[in-house]
Amino acid sequence: MEDLQQYCAIREGKLALPYQYFAGRVGSKFIISLRDKKKILGVKCKKCNKIYVPPRQTCERDFELLTNDWVELADTGVVTNFTVVRKPDRHHPRPAPFVLGLIKLDGADTPMAHIIDADPDKVAVGMKVKARFAKETTNTMLDIECFQPV
Repeated sequence: MEDLQQYCAIREGKLALPYQYFAGRVGSKFIISLRDKKKILGVKCKKCNKIYVPPRQTCERDFELLTNDWVELADTGVVTNFTVVRKPDRHHPRPAPFVLGLIKLDGADTPMAHIIDADPDKVAVGMKVKARFAKETTNTMLDIECFQPV
């Protein structure tokens, strides 16, 4: 087999891949509710009664369309899992170290990932937390600035 190295060019460096995420109708309604009303919305499947947050368009169990079955959820919940982000990166929402957790809101059946504003050594699975809304809107999930222990 011919040596293919002669056809390869290697250039050391970094490649930026900027992108935009389109939230769609369901995601947009969720974000607008966070921004304008400081309320967390989910969607409920009428067939299996499962409540999803963040909302999605279809039920993962029944494939039912969920876009018209909105429910308001509590701003409190429990930590179901977490990790401590220790490596700094300019793309992180805050300086490391910080806690990124899965939070199952009271009334929801699915957890959502978000920042937990707590000492990394004191966070625990089962810990009760409450949403703290941002003072200035970002039109993103960060309109919930973080969750804090209650």
